[in-house]
Amino acid sequence: MAHPPLTDRPALLRARARALRSPEPALFLQDEAVAEVQERLELVNRAFTSASVVTGFPALWQTALPQARVVEDAEVLDLAPATQDLVVHALALHWADDPLGQIIQCRRALRPDGLFIGLMFGGRTLHELRSALAEAEAEVSGGLSPRVVPMGDIRDLGALVQRAGLALPVADSFTRIVQYRDLFHLAADLRAMGETNALAARLRRPTRRAVFLRAAEILARSFPAEGGRITATFEIVCLTGWAPHESQQQPLRPGSAAQRLADALNVTERPLPTSSQDG
Repeated sequence: MAHPPLTDRPALLRARARALRSPEPALFLQDEAVAEVQERLELVNRAFTSASVVTGFPALWQTALPQARVVEDAEVLDLAPATQDLVVHALALHWADDPLGQIIQCRRALRPDGLFIGLMFGGRTLHELRSALAEAEAEVSGGLSPRVVPMGDIRDLGALVQRAGLALPVADSFTRIVQYRDLFHLAADLRAMGETNALAARLRRPTRRAVFLRAAEILARSFPAEGGRITATFEIVCLTGWAPHESQQQPLRPGSAAQRLADALNVTERPLPTSSQDG
């Protein structure tokens, strides 16, 4: 049975377009993602001749990686099989209805020994806002509605890389804690990021202002910063993996070790006691 969609894709595209029309778009987290990718590519120290970037903010990434082809963030990615030696999925996977499917599409587009880098918001992102809105809505309206896109933790997200068939998978993350005047300042910044509520199951009628006023009080009380401000956490998870190739390091076969673990640790090996069971 088909699952209902997570994301209202037209609403997401409108949010991104509105952010780009803003006099001051808040793309500092996209800038962080750019810097992270550039740093990782420098560490790899390899020349990539056929690269693609999946993004909802093409102009930013065209400037950062001018040699890369920009691919629209869509359910079906415009990537031909086995044509790329680098695919970057740039801060859009958290909106995907099927993030594993997105990574599999990137994997299929890679040539052998091609590199995948995926960046997405992790589960600690906006945990303060999520908590405050849930508490306020329960108090004021007596119920809850989806307001912040669900985001996975690093362990679950890292497992997607291996499930997609990529070798040498790695998942790590970094956080940025940003201070805002209040809830409404944070909401304005989310609009300028293109990260407002685009959930398909979101409430379609206006929310009572009392909910937001109460949430603002909870944020100020529970997550204070200096000068009467509030904090907001953004966690960016970085996923990397390589299209399998015979030149890559391979795990040892079970039983192929040349030295016993006990000898390596300089300890005495003791057999486990044999268990018995009364008949």
